[in-house]
Amino acid sequence: MVFKLNISDKGKAWKIESSNESLIGKKIGEEIEGSDASDTLSGYTLKITGGTDSSGFPHKGDIQGSELKRVILTKGWGMHKKPRKGGKKKSSTFDGLRLRKTVRGNQISEKSIQINLAVTKSGSKPLAELFPEQNKPKEKKAEAPVQ
Repeated sequence: MVFKLNISDKGKAWKIESSNESLIGKKIGEEIEGSDASDTLSGYTLKITGGTDSSGFPHKGDIQGSELKRVILTKGWGMHKKPRKGGKKKSSTFDGLRLRKTVRGNQISEKSIQINLAVTKSGSKPLAELFPEQNKPKEKKAEAPVQ
């Protein structure tokens, strides 16, 4: 099984794949050694901040276990429904909005595909040197000549 790891460090994200199964059973909010995630990250300390499963259901930190649950959410992520009345009123959520959403618990399991990690302690080499293929500057688009 391959995990897609998204490692964030000071506003920059690094994407790697790992088949290391030592992440199974860890929970959101736990700190792990970088060598548990990948051999190239030895010396780093990473914090698990979230993830998704193979169907795209997100892990929620305050739900115990690794199973799917249908919970009622009142605010926060996943709450994008607009009010029935009011027309083009600009509001992110309105009072009394509650939606039942399917989420996965806070424990990483075999069904997890993507795991989000944040760097809490850097290693000897910066991530830009460890992953040079992801460190390319963005290419500028060529402007069309004005006629």
